[in-house]
Amino acid sequence: MRDAIREALSEEMRLDPKVLIMGEEVAEYNGAYKVTQGMLDEFGPKRVIDTPISELGFAGVAVGASMNGLRPVVEFMTFNFALLAIDQIVNSAAKMKAMSGGQFECPIVFRGPSASAGQLGAQHAQSFENWYANVPGLKVISPSTPYDSKGLLKAAIRDNNAVIFMESEMMYGDAGEVPEGEYIIEIGKADIKRAGTDVTIVSFNKMMKVALGAAEELAKEGISAEVIDLRTIRPMDHDTIIQSIKKTNRLVIVDESWPFGGISSEVTYIAQRYAFDYLDAPIRRINGADSSMHYAPNLVEAYLPSVERTVKACKEICYVA
Repeated sequence: MRDAIREALSEEMRLDPKVLIMGEEVAEYNGAYKVTQGMLDEFGPKRVIDTPISELGFAGVAVGASMNGLRPVVEFMTFNFALLAIDQIVNSAAKMKAMSGGQFECPIVFRGPSASAGQLGAQHAQSFENWYANVPGLKVISPSTPYDSKGLLKAAIRDNNAVIFMESEMMYGDAGEVPEGEYIIEIGKADIKRAGTDVTIVSFNKMMKVALGAAEELAKEGISAEVIDLRTIRPMDHDTIIQSIKKTNRLVIVDESWPFGGISSEVTYIAQRYAFDYLDAPIRRINGADSSMHYAPNLVEAYLPSVERTVKACKEICYVA
């Protein structure tokens, strides 16, 4: 996945001299996760820019650059650190086009890892997709495969709006097929990663591994699960979710974020608003625990959604003992 993201960045920088990347350790150190490895040598220090440890400062610089014709990609070492820059993201990047009456566009991508990555403690393990998706003016992308990451990041860089592109530290080493030729994935389109007939499982980012793992286990017991990867949180592809529910009549959402006001809540609303008459069982949500993440490995395991919890929920609504 790190190679796919690097390919997307490099290809767009070769195509458009206005594209640049900036963030902590993206240049001399080749990136905290080696996503930008070799890019300083190819593009030079004016387009691959190491920044001070000041998220609010360099996010503001990037917003100003985007208003003046550049297309910055801002890497946060983790979206937990992006909280320091949230004023520039929410009050400047997201609102600039509306506040200026369309005089200023803000073509900017804020990217980096979100959510948990093992034993990193409470301040480095938070899933913020729902926070940013709550803000009009921001598009939010959270992919689960190298193929999707490359195609969606290229689309994000070309978009004239502010885009939040959320990755996972635990997936940078994941392998997957990526075509050699040019391709773009449309922002706002979910993907059915596994077709099924008995229950719909909706998820995104690394929780797709839980969803697909649950589908494998359910298949052993004769339950056919359809697994939908949202890919884009905002705008969300309601139609794919609704059409799947009309086929399976059951819905389970796997979402690492906290249960209160999470992505799972939004998907639940969409299902009840537009597909209520097709539901044959209550909707089930599998979320992270409603608490801070702890450091101990047994508590990390207890906190996160799991294959076992997902399988149990699916079996319960499929009326399987």
